[in-house]
Amino acid sequence: MSPRPQPHTRSDYPHFRELTTRWLDNDAYGHVNNVVYYAYFDTVVNQFLIEHGVLQVATSPVIGLVVETQCRYFSPITFPDTVWAGLRVAHLGGSSVRYEVGLFRNGDQSAAAQGHFVHVYVERESRRPAGVPDAMRRLLQMLQSSGSAETRSDHS
Repeated sequence: MSPRPQPHTRSDYPHFRELTTRWLDNDAYGHVNNVVYYAYFDTVVNQFLIEHGVLQVATSPVIGLVVETQCRYFSPITFPDTVWAGLRVAHLGGSSVRYEVGLFRNGDQSAAAQGHFVHVYVERESRRPAGVPDAMRRLLQMLQSSGSAETRSDHS
């Protein structure tokens, strides 16, 4: 068995989005339920694409479908914590993108959870494979490896 991965730090991510926990996010065990973490992943990725004008949810001719997700948990997040979702691109292929997300509780420097989210891009109507659109590719290249100060939040 391989050793357990260590949590990432805030400096591992070039872009951050503040997310608030809600009362209903907590489960019977007193922490945010695991399914909510995947909603955080989905939110940070899609909000980034929408805000930068490369995804129009209702009309983009090319859309990303989720084909894989994974999350590792290191420490609990609970209501009323503030979550800082760090985003980076680990792989940018011809028709797919592997996003990596770190979730940071309040001001913590180490991730409470981290994982990945893979989009495969397809034509909206036919669902046939499509290349990552050029404008999106240029934007996502800024999130690869070291990222860009332009996409880094003031709160990172």
